[in-house]
Amino acid sequence: MTDWIEGKVCLVTGATQGIGLASARALAQMGAQVVLVARDEGRGQAALDQVRTVATGRPPELLLADLSSMAQVRALAQAFRARHDRLHVLLNNAGAIFTERETTADGFERTFALDHLAYFLLTDLLKEVLVASAPARIINVASDAHLGGRLRFDDLMAEKGYSGMQAYMQAKLANILFTRELARRLEGTGVTANALHPGGVASGFAKETRGWFRWMWSLATPFLLTPEKGARTSIFLASDESVAGVSGKYFAKRKPRKPSSQARNDEDARRLWERSEELIASAAQAPAAGASPSPGTSAARTERSA
Repeated sequence: MTDWIEGKVCLVTGATQGIGLASARALAQMGAQVVLVARDEGRGQAALDQVRTVATGRPPELLLADLSSMAQVRALAQAFRARHDRLHVLLNNAGAIFTERETTADGFERTFALDHLAYFLLTDLLKEVLVASAPARIINVASDAHLGGRLRFDDLMAEKGYSGMQAYMQAKLANILFTRELARRLEGTGVTANALHPGGVASGFAKETRGWFRWMWSLATPFLLTPEKGARTSIFLASDESVAGVSGKYFAKRKPRKPSSQARNDEDARRLWERSEELIASAAQAPAAGASPSPGTSAARTERSA
């Protein structure tokens, strides 16, 4: 049953393509008001136009932000709260893999910043409005790639050696541990938090890669799920009444699945939370030179449908 989602406000990151766009379209078609988050204005506007054509509730909106920048994540949350006093579904979906090590304006390794710290910070900044909107749901797109991951607490930014796949697996493990600790901290608030594996999806996931990985991904693409199929579990967790009150779980194919033993380590979940807080605080206190323009101006401009 999906009647619950009608009229609800949903914020979807990474909404310009793949499972993010498919999720945004489906939720809008169910009657939710969807706020799309995109990094690129042109692709964001194209996605907004697509979602607008199927929306059956209030018109969708677009916010722009590069989620690898903690300053832009903060400005995104501020822009959303300036326009909405309710948020019923936060779908943290944006993510990527990078074959070569890159650092952000905050000095963070880009995979960890985009795929984990952005989830962590955006959720924290919107937690108050989510609680005020309860019942509400937080959905974190993770991956079975976490099965090969481990948290290198002594080298979270991969300064001692970099592998794009290892960095991605670590970030996806972090998604599940974050969800586990988040669910514990949200007990009694009416806000649930769950993570999911979407499956192998033919999307823009590997567009930031080069060399052998991009070549291998292009070979695998014909055998992967369509974005619409890959989005099914995200849509299910956002809209289905059967998961009301379910929290702290990891889902695949719309059913709970036991993640790795490392992903069920409560001490690591607590430690990751504390370390993430420290990293976010360091970014806020000492913004790096050359940081991207604040989304308070052009980078988080809202595009509303007429």
